[in-house]
Amino acid sequence: MSSGTYTITGGAPVNGEITCYGAKNFTTKAMVAACLGDGPTVLTNAPQIGDVEITANLLRSVGVAVDRQDASTLRIDPTPLHSHRVSTPDSRSNRIPILMLPVLLHRFGKAEIPRLDGCDIGKRAIDFHEAAVLAFGGKTDVDNTHMAATVVKSLKGAHFELPYPSVGATETCLFLSVLAKGTTVIKNAAIEPEIMALVTMLRAMGAVIFVSPGREIRVEGVAKLSGTTMHCLGDRIEAASWATLACATNGSMVVHGILPETLNNFLAYYRQIGGGVELLGEQSMRFFRAGDLRPIMLETDVYPGFSTDWQQPFAVLLTQAEGISAVHETVYEDRLGYTRVLNDMGAKIQVSHECVGAPCRFHHRGHAHSALIMGKTPLKAPAGVVAVPDLRAGLAYVIAAALAEGETKLSHIERIERGYGDISKRLAGMLPIGKSVA
Repeated sequence: MSSGTYTITGGAPVNGEITCYGAKNFTTKAMVAACLGDGPTVLTNAPQIGDVEITANLLRSVGVAVDRQDASTLRIDPTPLHSHRVSTPDSRSNRIPILMLPVLLHRFGKAEIPRLDGCDIGKRAIDFHEAAVLAFGGKTDVDNTHMAATVVKSLKGAHFELPYPSVGATETCLFLSVLAKGTTVIKNAAIEPEIMALVTMLRAMGAVIFVSPGREIRVEGVAKLSGTTMHCLGDRIEAASWATLACATNGSMVVHGILPETLNNFLAYYRQIGGGVELLGEQSMRFFRAGDLRPIMLETDVYPGFSTDWQQPFAVLLTQAEGISAVHETVYEDRLGYTRVLNDMGAKIQVSHECVGAPCRFHHRGHAHSALIMGKTPLKAPAGVVAVPDLRAGLAYVIAAALAEGETKLSHIERIERGYGDISKRLAGMLPIGKSVA
């Protein structure tokens, strides 16, 4: 994937219309789920973004046929799958390889994937996944470069309680259970909209899955799954990012392709700070600033709480509120490093190891996971080029650059384009943003 630079001239409201891509956090997982079937699956509204191409190459590395039929349609045919070893180097840059373990274990009884990197936002431990493989009848072995798994006898249904409602670990359990013999009960499961869409897709493929109150999912294993056709839901993380951009710059953006109900608590916090929302149709909304921006206490949490992926862009918005706001990150332990660049641009953000809300699982563990944001502060373009550290921090820098007086240069923009595509084209006419490719 090519690297490059964005040059953004800020200081003016951002106004316009944009259509959300299909959700990255669903599409990439659905591509893997398609490999559990015995025939081709077609995904519509599949975005042309970096993570989708990385996932496509990952699947191709084990023999799966992945073809883009048009700008928004992917066809995944798992029938040529012939290898238990994922070898694509680029697959280390996202979290998808871990989800190939169930697919390869079902097909070959063994699997080997590269060690995972992904965004630099914390450890993102894989021990939940390892424990799940063990519970279903497998075993794992991890070294400095690879993670391997084998099936001891056969994969069997299990009663498995997640220590934390991890999205990735819930997906691993689902993929293990749908073709395992017997009944599986997954307790303390993640219930994000992308998970529920994945459940719908698996049901369409022939899986028997029951979702109960209290984060419990029950699966009756079946002998085989078929291919299907599935529409990728709109990206709620992207929609919230554009909403934040509009409010922060005192502009107005109409966002298409998003179900309002998937934004749940984002809209509550957005209205609380002073953002305005207008529903224009089933999947269209207008976002703007409804009045003076007010400071708030913000705590990230698993769904239906405020998503950790909304946190970084929203923190930029909080720099424009009069008073002191607090951010308590409870999902990832190291997701506030991006605030150093915001401070260089004129923000006043103090990061703390202490919980600013109720004690969370990072309490007294030495993680800088809380922040106090003193506003309102004008922002100015930083000296030199700013390197984008990860996907969501990169979009936060775009919003900060749109606010800042002067010209901001961002490098390593491929980390933004992994999830948002080429925003220099998508925001054309709304924000003065140029792109140069190295």
